[in-house]
This record gives sequence, C-alpha cells and structure tokens, in this order.
Amino acid sequence: MSDAVLSDQSRSELLASLRAADIDRYLALLLMSAAVRDDLLVLFLFNAEIAAVRDRVREALPGEMRLQWWRDMVSGERREEAQAHPVASALLELIERRALPVEPLTAMCDARIFDLYDDPMQDRTSYEGYAGETASALLQMSAFVLDPTAATRTSTASGHAGVAQAVAGHLMMLPITQARGQVFIPGDLLSATGLSRDSFLAGADRDRSANAIRAFAGFGREHLGKARAALVEVPPAVNSAYLPVALVETVLDRAEKKAADCLSETVRLPQWRRQWQLWRAARRGTF
Repeated sequence: MSDAVLSDQSRSELLASLRAADIDRYLALLLMSAAVRDDLLVLFLFNAEIAAVRDRVREALPGEMRLQWWRDMVSGERREEAQAHPVASALLELIERRALPVEPLTAMCDARIFDLYDDPMQDRTSYEGYAGETASALLQMSAFVLDPTAATRTSTASGHAGVAQAVAGHLMMLPITQARGQVFIPGDLLSATGLSRDSFLAGADRDRSANAIRAFAGFGREHLGKARAALVEVPPAVNSAYLPVALVETVLDRAEKKAADCLSETVRLPQWRRQWQLWRAARRGTF
C-alpha cells in the first residue's frame, strides 16, 4: 500500500472539491484506509469531473470536446495542459505510479457521451453496458488501487454493484433528469408498464409512472442481490472499495414507496443518515 502522495494543501483543496461534487463518495473516502486515501480521492474526482460535464455545458458538442480532452489526457496526450489542472496532473501521476489500466478510464469518458444527449436508454442490456463502463468501472478501479492482485477476483461484484449503484443514482436524479427531458429508465421497462419516453416525461399517467419507477428500482435490487452474493467472495483487502454501495438499498426502498412522487421529490436521505449508514457499513464490513 502506498503512503500519502499529495501535499497537505493539495489534499485539502481536492477533498473540498470532492465534497462539493460528490459528497457520498467523500464521506465514504473518510472511512477508508489512509494509506490509499489520496489515490482514491484522485480517482473519485476524475469520475466527478466527467460525470458533471453535462451540468457545465449548454450544448452537446462542447461537452464531447471536454470528454475528448479527458480521454486524450488519460491516454498520455496533452501532458503539458494536464499539468495546469490539479485533478488531471494527479491522475497522470497515479496512472504512472500504480500502473493503472488506462482502457477503463477512456471507456468511462466514452460512456459519458450518452449523458450529453436526450436519447432514450433502449433496454436493460443497454443500461447494464452504460453502468458497467461508469459506476462498475469506478468500483473495479478502486479495488485495483486497494490491491491489484485481489482485484482480479472482483469483476462480478463490481459489475452488479455498479448497476445497482447507477440505478440508485438515477432514481435520486429523477427530478433533475425529468426537467431536462432525459430518461435513464430502460425502454423495455417503460413499455412493459405501458409508457413511452415521451409519455413518461409528460408525467400525466402517475399510476404507470409509479409502476415504471418501481420496476426500475426492482431492476436495481436484482443487481444489488447479485452483488452481495458476489461480495462474499471478495478478498478482504479490497472490501472497502464497495463502501459507497451501502447507500443503495435505502434509495431503492424509498423510491418504491414514493413511486411517482420521485419525479418531483428527492429520495436521497439527509446527510447525517447517509453518514451513519456508511459508518455502520464500514464497521460491519457488509454493504
């Protein structure tokens, strides 16, 4: 395991950035081993940067250009430009020092192009592919940082946990994505409840919208169950990589209860309850 690699000032600034961009992973990070905290901080911030591109641009083309910049950077290009960006420069150093695989990082950038447009998510298979290259990839890369050898046995856990985590994230984002005209609920789940993308966005049929949201939460719960079964076999050395997954089940529970109200009300728990859930999960080692 590595020692801390960031200066005190850099660490403080990057932690503040992560807290503002992704407080749940920030809270989870504080409960992880100090020996790898700096490396995971950089990895989480990279994810936050590419996930937030849609929020920072008004049109898709500048967003694609920004994602391409990140893709080029992790591929080893734009080194001079990267030195002026605190997250990019730290990520390049991490890639080189840890021999971090680059392909999952570039695939994460490519997958985020979907976020820039309002195209429908075709079906559950498409969603699993999207989640696999975003949330699942981040979990797997976190496991790699914790222990590269042990991480060779975690792909199944990362795959299912990432889908469950992505579903929970999109359920929490429903008020935002609904306002944008963006639908992440897979098309086959919508059609099974008698809805299309447009009718779901219109929100006129609350009963069918409620059924679609419950079906989406059920889809996440199915993957969460498979993730937990796989996590039993995960080596203890990488167990903490999955700590953020501890927040998923409560989101699914609340979404199933709120149903159509999720379109206008967040299902995110108050911060103190999320912090307590993470602390309890870290103590028990079960997510």
